[in-house]
Amino acid sequence: MRWVDRLMFCVWLLSATPAWCAEAVHFGQPLTPVDVVPWDISIGPDGAGLPPGSGTAVQGETVFATKCQACHGAKGVGGPNDTLVGGAGTLAGDKPLKTVGSYWPYATTLFDYVRRAMPWDHPKSLTSDEVYAVSAYILNLNGIIGPDDVLDAQSLPKLKMPNREGFIPFPRP
Repeated sequence: MRWVDRLMFCVWLLSATPAWCAEAVHFGQPLTPVDVVPWDISIGPDGAGLPPGSGTAVQGETVFATKCQACHGAKGVGGPNDTLVGGAGTLAGDKPLKTVGSYWPYATTLFDYVRRAMPWDHPKSLTSDEVYAVSAYILNLNGIIGPDDVLDAQSLPKLKMPNREGFIPFPRP
């Protein structure tokens, strides 16, 4: 193909592209509020949006053993994935150990993360009671709550995590 032919083809292609792009794609269908509900599960530091349910560390130990221990190790230590327990006093050192107990500023974000992302091979498969119980178990292993303390939508946001003051607020406009 001569260079003039190539140039003419490019000019034609560039002039036709806007017309092709202007047409609607027509994939899928519009979302309704009902469609969004299963995905609208974010829980912020204040606990707004926490679901009904409850759990204790004693209940969470069983759930953790069956659904979490393979990745996070017995009692949240020694597994192939993140260590969840320990690390107190290490953040200022040369080798900080960032765990739920040493680093996380809010207990509600633990609930949020477990609820949406765990177990890694079946995310969003735990019931609200299981998420409260696993969260209670991890918090208990870190010495933040007792084994029989009940976590629910009222008690979880009130917990003060050890590193809550370790973050600098970033007010957004």
